[in-house]
Amino acid sequence: MLAAIRSAAVLGIDAYDVTVEVDCALGLPQWTIVGLPVGAVKESRERVGAALANSGFKLPPRRITVNLAPADVRKEGTAFDLPIALGILVATGQLPADAVRGLAVVGELGLDGAIRAVRGVLPIARSLAERGGSGEPGRARSTPMLVAPTANRAEAALVASLRTAAPATLGELVAQLAAGALVPGESPIPSDFPAADGDALDFADVVGQETAKRAIEVAAAGGHNVLMIGPPGAGKTMLARRLPSILPALDEGEALEATAIHSVAGVLRPGELLMRHGPFRAPHHSISDAGLIGGGNPPRPGEVSLAHHGVLFLDELPEFRRHVIESLRQPMEDGRVIIARAGCAVAFPSRFTLVGAMNPCPCGNATEPSRVCLCSAADVARYRGRISGPLADRIDMHVHVGAVPIATLGARSTAESSAAVRERVEQARATQRTRYARLRGVTCNTQVPGRWLDAHDHLEAGARALLATAADRLGLTARGYHRVIKVARTVADLDGARTVGVPHAAEALRYRPAPVALGPRAAAHS
Repeated sequence: MLAAIRSAAVLGIDAYDVTVEVDCALGLPQWTIVGLPVGAVKESRERVGAALANSGFKLPPRRITVNLAPADVRKEGTAFDLPIALGILVATGQLPADAVRGLAVVGELGLDGAIRAVRGVLPIARSLAERGGSGEPGRARSTPMLVAPTANRAEAALVASLRTAAPATLGELVAQLAAGALVPGESPIPSDFPAADGDALDFADVVGQETAKRAIEVAAAGGHNVLMIGPPGAGKTMLARRLPSILPALDEGEALEATAIHSVAGVLRPGELLMRHGPFRAPHHSISDAGLIGGGNPPRPGEVSLAHHGVLFLDELPEFRRHVIESLRQPMEDGRVIIARAGCAVAFPSRFTLVGAMNPCPCGNATEPSRVCLCSAADVARYRGRISGPLADRIDMHVHVGAVPIATLGARSTAESSAAVRERVEQARATQRTRYARLRGVTCNTQVPGRWLDAHDHLEAGARALLATAADRLGLTARGYHRVIKVARTVADLDGARTVGVPHAAEALRYRPAPVALGPRAAAHS
């Protein structure tokens, strides 16, 4: 007898339909799984067999063939365990075929029959709701019910238009199907989301550093990349970790996209709800290029994608391997990563705010008059030369963070709270969303294409003259010139100005000097 169970798999952060076909025929007892199974899919035979036996079902001595269609796409992971088990029960007559009609099933099986969590349930749920029962877009009225593990119920329930059932064991699921009373799970989403971890960090904790705090505010308001340069202990990491506390909350589309990436990567905590706040990722400098950009087979998202709609913080930036940080150039420019493998190419979104931190020299004391720098000119040049000119040119803002006087640490802080700063940032972002409403995929100043800036820069005559003079003296590239205009536009948005004036352009130029862009020979003579 032949049985067919609808399931799904994930490629990148998108899901596609998979039909699990099971045939039980007379012949020598054996299992065959076809349809390009790899890794854990091939091992499902042992898990499914033990789960069926330990759940009280019979596994007759027949020839069992499992086909995962479409057969020309590689299948990976453990999500096919549960549909394979249901297909065997239907094919052997232990479960009516009508009982599984209208279902889409994913889940890993334990040897005792427990249904365990799998990756990528949110993208699968979104795909089912969009494509419907026929597997074609626009057929949402025939959307199936998704059967998913209990641990994945929270993320599946984020798709309000999809019914979800989340039984704990195989036996429980089969009993409900046989009785024709599959119980949909209730949405566990409360009316108010829990506060993000970053909300406990407040800008009011930062003593002094007014210039650096202003730069972080500008970066948050326009989505700009920023590099902080200063001695150890000046507060660079402290400032970076407080950047998420002044970012606006994610809208529904951004939250679903960010949550889907974390679901595919398998880093969502069990029962975790929608990511309402942008993520903050801070990988160690020993990370590989695959860990930062993404990779593997099948491809998995890297840190740049896990930081999508949030912050990617690279502390001690020159300590990262050269080829690793150079791989950031394309994601910073395009807002996505394309990972090509034999037979497929997967795109991961990666629109993040890069925050880098570094010392001015190996010992960290080069810019502090009260400290003695022990580094030679060659050491300083070699250290700064680890950041290439093309990468530094893509960082909008370069900020010096000086040492904090010890005498100021005991004083009562009068700094603004994150809530007060966030209010200004949200107003600036709202202005930008309105301005770019007709530009697809553009929500903040840093995403604006250069050709749009050339036609709509809104520069006052004095600001334009200042930028032209500075471009000649600083030797700005076309990219650097446009990035200065974008930062100036953000400064104007924070001030509520309709046009970019001289003060806005002057502040943007103050952030532009990039000492790390010097090569070793030039730096030795600077």
